[in-house]
Amino acid sequence: MVKKSNTPSLTPAIISYNVPSPETFNDGLPLPKIIAFDLDYTLWPFWVDTHVTPPLKAKDNNTKSVDRWGESFTFYPDVPSILLSTKSTSPPITLATASRTSAPDIATTLLKQLHLPSTSETNTSSNASGKRAYDIFDYMQIFPGDKTTHFQKIQKASGVAYDEMLFFDDERRNRNVESLGVVFWEVPSGVTRAEVDRGVREWRKRKGREQQGET
Repeated sequence: MVKKSNTPSLTPAIISYNVPSPETFNDGLPLPKIIAFDLDYTLWPFWVDTHVTPPLKAKDNNTKSVDRWGESFTFYPDVPSILLSTKSTSPPITLATASRTSAPDIATTLLKQLHLPSTSETNTSSNASGKRAYDIFDYMQIFPGDKTTHFQKIQKASGVAYDEMLFFDDERRNRNVESLGVVFWEVPSGVTRAEVDRGVREWRKRKGREQQGET
C-alpha cells in the first residue's frame, strides 16, 4: 500500500541538535539491548531507491547530501540527537538498521555522508560536523526482502535475544518481525523523541519491565 507522496519535500529539515535525550533513556527503568531502525520514512523523509539520483555530495558540513539534480536529503529533525543519545545510556544501547530498500549502496552512501554532531554540540544549535551516522550503527542489514531475515542476521551476529530488541518502522507490514519476539513500533510520520519514548514504553509493557529492578 502506497501511503507516501512520490515526491518528497525539497526543503531539507532543520536538524535539531538541541533535542534532549528521550525521557525513557534516563528514567532508570530497563531498556532494550538493541534498538533497530528502518531507514526510508523512518530516519529520513524519502525513499532512496526512487527519490535520490546519484552521485551524491555532502554539503553544509555534512548536514545534508545533494544528488545529481541538486535535491537535498537529510534526516528527520530529531534523528541525529536520538542516535547519539543511545550511546549515552548505561550500558550503551546497541544500534541496528533493518532496511529493505532496493538501493543499499545509495543508503550506505547517505549514512556515510550525513554526520552527527559531536557530543559537545548536541546541546547547541551548531551545525559542526562530527562522526558519520554510518559509524554509530553496530549492525547494518540493508537489502530487499522480508525483515524477519534482517533480524535473524542481527540476532546471529549479536547473540542478543529477540525479546531484547525494539524495532521502529513506518510500514505496518513489517510488524511480522514480532513472530520472532521483536517488539515493533510503527512510526507513520518518522522517528521523533516522543515516538522513541512510546516505543520503549511499549517494549517495557510487553516484557513486564515497567518497574525498577525487573530484568
